[in-house]
Amino acid sequence: MNNKFLGRSIVIVSALSTLLILVSIIYIFLEIYFGSKDYLTLNFLLESPREGMTEGGIFPAIVGTVLLVFIMSVFCVPIGTITAIYLNEYASKKSFFTKLIRFAVNTLSGVPSIVFGLFGLGFFIQFIGGGIDRFFNDNTGWGQPNLFWASLTMAFLTIPVVIVSVEEALKNVPDDLRSASLALGATKWQTIWKIVIPNSIGGILTGTILAIGRAAGEVAPILFTGAAYFLPNLPKKATDQFMNLGYHIYIMATQSTDVEATRGIQYASAFVLLALTFSLSFVAIIIRYKFRKKLKA
Repeated sequence: MNNKFLGRSIVIVSALSTLLILVSIIYIFLEIYFGSKDYLTLNFLLESPREGMTEGGIFPAIVGTVLLVFIMSVFCVPIGTITAIYLNEYASKKSFFTKLIRFAVNTLSGVPSIVFGLFGLGFFIQFIGGGIDRFFNDNTGWGQPNLFWASLTMAFLTIPVVIVSVEEALKNVPDDLRSASLALGATKWQTIWKIVIPNSIGGILTGTILAIGRAAGEVAPILFTGAAYFLPNLPKKATDQFMNLGYHIYIMATQSTDVEATRGIQYASAFVLLALTFSLSFVAIIIRYKFRKKLKA
């Protein structure tokens, strides 16, 4: 009787928690939508901002956010996936090197995002970028905040998310499949490439989705590494600064001289950021679904 009551209590608490989360999400989404619906026009999405940020649109901020997420994914997803494969398939569980990597991953997961921004400023911009400028004896743009360094900084922030997600997916692949492949004469790498990775592709894409969602909304890592508040032109090369939706919302909400005049723009920008994040994640989910469907077939 006690076990039955406990089981029902857990189910009820879980259901109420899920309902609370869904209601909160719907409320936030509707609150942002109704606060922004008067500003959500095609011109707002496709025009560049004008001086004062009370006129024009947010097109450069949308493009900058997409470029940031794309470049970040190009770096963090392959590195995170390769690291997870090494930890799960090759590394000895008791070796000092493996323990060191896991310690580094766990430590990075708990580091505040603003620390990553300071790291990017000191290491990428001042050390590497400044070194490039000094080597060529010219201001090439690498020694200053730009899109490339901001993307790399964000990649360092999201790599632990990818590593943990991919490693969990690799662990879920049955060892019987590995043993059968090796018994048929396949090499270790052939087993990983033909058996393990296809069966864990869903987890790899899940890590990608989580990384995209976090990178699209993070502001602190790009404060010092590349984001600009007012930059109506699109970035033409990797060494250009860029606008970002999250940073744009942060500045307008905290440093605007007339909050009431910009409130609708803040809501509209937040709605676009949510829509963009959901869209990028939705594309990754569709790709994951197609891979799973192809694997089952």
